[in-house]
Amino acid sequence: MCLAVPGQVLQVADDPLRTATVSFGGVTKTVSLALVPEAKVGDYVIVHVGFAISRLNEEAARRTLETYGELAARQSQE
Repeated sequence: MCLAVPGQVLQVADDPLRTATVSFGGVTKTVSLALVPEAKVGDYVIVHVGFAISRLNEEAARRTLETYGELAARQSQE
């Protein structure tokens, strides 16, 4: 099974790989925007194995993150 996680682009570096700092609920990682060249600061992207693979709107990102939070809460109760 593969997992892709939504995150918000905080900063874009103008380097050959077009990397960005992306926030995943407060945890930040550097990811490649090479596959999503139109992504810009403030956008939400789906990230898989260090690569942003698509953009998504803020509402979809929020719903996904809420679902992850609910699943984590259930897991901790077990």
